[in-house]
Amino acid sequence: MGKTGKLIIFCAPSGSGKSTLVQWLMSTHPELRLAFSISCTSRSPRGAERHGVEYFFLSPEAFKEKIAQGEFLEYEEVYHDRFYGTLKSQVENQTAQGENIIFDVDVKGGCNIKAYYGQRAMSIFIQPPSLEVLRERLTSRGTDSPEAIEERLAKASYELSFAPRFDHIVVNDDLEKAKAAVLQLVTAFLAD
Repeated sequence: MGKTGKLIIFCAPSGSGKSTLVQWLMSTHPELRLAFSISCTSRSPRGAERHGVEYFFLSPEAFKEKIAQGEFLEYEEVYHDRFYGTLKSQVENQTAQGENIIFDVDVKGGCNIKAYYGQRAMSIFIQPPSLEVLRERLTSRGTDSPEAIEERLAKASYELSFAPRFDHIVVNDDLEKAKAAVLQLVTAFLAD
C-alpha cells in the first residue's frame, strides 16, 4: 500500500492568478500526483459532463440530505437550491489511492478544510501585490462591468483579511517567482 495522499488548499481573491498557478502545477509536475477533488453539485450536467468525472450530480433534495448528515467538508449554496460541495468520503477515496488533493475553494471553505484535516492539509493563500494591481488586472480582462469590478474588489479586501489564517502566503507579483514559491512549498509538504 502506497502513501496516503495529502491535501493542498489554494485560496485567493479573483484575479490573483490562482487558477493559472494551480493548472501549471498540475500539468508540469505529474510526479506530485496532484488531483482535484471531485465536487458535488445540484445543477444538471452541461455538455459532455459525466457523473463522477467532472462532478457528482445530485438532486437538491439529495444534496440537502447529505448536508444534514454532515457528509460535506465544505459546501455553498450559490443560488437557491444550486449547491456545490466536497464530500469527505470522496476525499478519503482519492487520498487512499495516493492522490494528493488540490482544493480551489473560497476562504471560508479553505479554513474549514484546514481545521478539519489539520496537519494532513496545507493551506496556501495567493495574494495580489495590492488591490490597485488587482483592479488593473480585472479591468484589463475586459470581462466585467465597472460595478462588477468594484464588487470583486470589495470581496477581495474581505478575503485578504483571512490571509493570516493560512499556512503560507504567496504574493503573485511575478508569475515565475510565484510558480517557484508554490512548487517549493508543495514539494516540501509532500516529501514530509
